Amino acid sequence: MYIGSTDTRGLMHCLWEIIDNGVDEALAGAAHSVSVTLHKDGSVEVYDDGRGIPIDKEPKTGLTGVEVVATKLHAGGKFGGSSYAATGGLHGVGLSVVNALSSRMDIDVDRSPARQGISFKRGVAGVFAGEGPAAGFTPGSGLSRKGARVAKAKTGTLIRFWPDKQIFTKDADFVLDGLVGRARQTSFIVPGLELVIRDERSAEATEERFKHDGGIAEFVDFLTHDEPVTSILRLQGSDTFTETVPMLDEQGHMTPQDVERELFVDVALRWGMGYDTEIKSFVNVIATPKGGTHVSGFEGALTRTFNDCMKASRVLKANDDDVIKDDVLEGLTAVVTVRLAEPQFEGQTKEILGTPAARTVVRKVVAAELKKFLTSTKAAEKAQAKLVMDKVYGAARTRLTLRQQKETQRRKNALESSSLPAKLADCRANDNERTELFIVEGDSALGTAKMARNSEFQALLPIRGKILNVQKASVGDMLKNTECASIIQVVGAGSGRTFDLDAARYGRIIFMADADSDGAHIRTLLATLFFKYMPEMVKAGRVYSAVPPLHRIELSNPKKGMDKYVYTYSDDQLQRTLADLKKRNVNWKDPVQRYKGLGEMDADQLAETTMDPRHRTLRRLTVDDVEAAAQVFELLMGNDVAPRKEFIVAGAYEVDASALDA
Repeated sequence: MYIGSTDTRGLMHCLWEIIDNGVDEALAGAAHSVSVTLHKDGSVEVYDDGRGIPIDKEPKTGLTGVEVVATKLHAGGKFGGSSYAATGGLHGVGLSVVNALSSRMDIDVDRSPARQGISFKRGVAGVFAGEGPAAGFTPGSGLSRKGARVAKAKTGTLIRFWPDKQIFTKDADFVLDGLVGRARQTSFIVPGLELVIRDERSAEATEERFKHDGGIAEFVDFLTHDEPVTSILRLQGSDTFTETVPMLDEQGHMTPQDVERELFVDVALRWGMGYDTEIKSFVNVIATPKGGTHVSGFEGALTRTFNDCMKASRVLKANDDDVIKDDVLEGLTAVVTVRLAEPQFEGQTKEILGTPAARTVVRKVVAAELKKFLTSTKAAEKAQAKLVMDKVYGAARTRLTLRQQKETQRRKNALESSSLPAKLADCRANDNERTELFIVEGDSALGTAKMARNSEFQALLPIRGKILNVQKASVGDMLKNTECASIIQVVGAGSGRTFDLDAARYGRIIFMADADSDGAHIRTLLATLFFKYMPEMVKAGRVYSAVPPLHRIELSNPKKGMDKYVYTYSDDQLQRTLADLKKRNVNWKDPVQRYKGLGEMDADQLAETTMDPRHRTLRRLTVDDVEAAAQVFELLMGNDVAPRKEFIVAGAYEVDASALDA
């Protein structure tokens, strides 16, 4: 519930919980640096020069402040107190959760007169007899370690923890790239804070430092790569809202009370000449990659304000349709940050902000500040405002024109209704020399394929399972079959005697099914449909079968010029590849991944191996002898069972039993 998973993602979330505690000190103005060190023994150490966790005894429990914070839920400085105005933590559970998931955790606090420390084993306080989590352990309360003297002005907290191998998966590890990216991002969000990342796990230790005084405006400049249409705009403001929260009364009962909160909004944005949109959103210092109420408020304010200002300035005429969100976001790079006390997230992993009032406050602030820019009378701002409104208007015109073109270019025939099937994910290009239609098996593979494709020239049509065997069925049955009718409708060139090759909507038709026996059967059924009702496509060499990989080998120590991942397409190729790697003294991670289907691949893997024309392999279906091919289809797929049975029995003696995947 708290860390999301027990793999690398969950492990990294544990580390970010500890780092965020130091960053919260910086937000409060008490810390200036946070350093993270990845050690060879699998542990990680985080030090911040903030105020240090309290070491005095807490009256109610009789425990030191360090013990309370590290072992009790909802006991952190962010819970119900006034230590922080805004934080990334949620109800003070972060440190205690990480402690419970660690085979060992050491916490050392720098407070005058000396550094003092305490250790925990899976959340239980005590003393270790030596280094590391395997050392002897004796349970016991209180600060058990005393270190060097500490100057009066110096404070800070050092936390080192060893993740519990009984909890996390074997391959869970701290990812340097993710840590560096998060540190760089945080340095933009908290101007003046220095973050230091050290990796001592390899022979050559590495260190990276991040410090940006320019804040989120500098972040937007870092994220953008196209030519600017506007300079970087800063939209800032705040407002208050009332939130009902349960609070303890004098009798110790939880009663709802209205609390007045203040929410600060700070947005940096810039429009460029490109078409891509990049929006980064944060609550306090926590990235919210899946957005939330603050992002929906931001996007709603942009769309409404542009419509109002474009109509007022006559860029949008009276009869023009309103611009939509996609028109406004085209070419936009933005960083949206909000700060408030005790934000509501959808889950402890904090990927989506749930505080309802954030939508209203962000919409109000962004609309007011953006309107000032779009209606400015200053020469420089007025010129930029005109440019960006013209860009948005152009995006809207292009969208409407493309929609009209699609409507007028759709061909109608006996099988085709007024519109193409809703499940078709069409491409934008109309040039049949480039366009490709992938006929994809299954919805799970379709989702990945949508992200992996190049939507400029690659279209996707999903089919459910195995289509009708048209070799046995009549023409009437074929036309009634939803999947067969959809395929012929989407190809757009008719079928049978009325087939017109020049009218085909795509240059290539590619069957994409799993690399197993069911996938082979589906490819055979599709080949039967095309050969019987659209044979000209096959004769012209425009029908292909994609070749997805069967295995993925992850190399542990790839040599120069080698990719980290190696794909193989058969068991024989796998064995040859492994033998070659062993001969070259290249190690790989066991077990080798065997793909059960296309849905198991992520978008990058599917694109790299199966869809990207630069890397993929396609098998072209060809017909040298039409009559012989027709006889083979009739033998394998026709109504007459006896010849097919004889063919299977005769072929059975030629099968290598050891090669069967059973």
